[in-house]
Amino acid sequence: MKQAIVSPSILSADFVNMERDVKALADWGADYVHCDVMDGVYVKNITFGMPMIAAIKKISPLPLDVHLMITEPERYVEAFADAGADIITFHPDASRDPSAALDLIKNKGVKCGIVINPDVSLDDYIALLDKCDVLLVMSVYAGLGGQKFIPETLETVKKGRAYIDERALPTIIEIDGGVGASNAALCKAAGVDMIVAGSAVYKAEDPRAVIAALKQ
Repeated sequence: MKQAIVSPSILSADFVNMERDVKALADWGADYVHCDVMDGVYVKNITFGMPMIAAIKKISPLPLDVHLMITEPERYVEAFADAGADIITFHPDASRDPSAALDLIKNKGVKCGIVINPDVSLDDYIALLDKCDVLLVMSVYAGLGGQKFIPETLETVKKGRAYIDERALPTIIEIDGGVGASNAALCKAAGVDMIVAGSAVYKAEDPRAVIAALKQ
């Protein structure tokens, strides 16, 4: 089984020491910096926007994996691309025209993708994968902290993997929520290529060892 890509979420970092915690990710062996953008509308919480992405871009040697949990993401995707996002994913059920939103991102030369919540059917949006670089499957509900991994979401991963493989698409599958060393192997067996981990990395005594374990 090939190594997984690991994208730790800075939502679990120390916001007072964000520069330190972002720079540490490269030293720990991470592949991406996962940035969770929440607007208080599509999800209840509010996090940060384009200025934070621009600031992180200046200090991180790693590419930025930006997950937009916002209403009508098409209004902002170009601004996030300009701020320095290397991947932009959004929830198609929050968009008026998800196909057009993907085009806007692609036209900026940035990788694009859709995010599927546990209560959203991939069937409704699966044709969009033909345009996507990334399918992000939420294994918890977006925007709410402290949730446990929902095993049933691996069925969405399997469905996405079957569609991608049948069409020989280059699309990778990312998973986000409650993933750690205990269930990473299950995720990879289902077809996951990329793992988002927040507290599993930032709250660990040895973050480097956790990232190495997630990759293996």
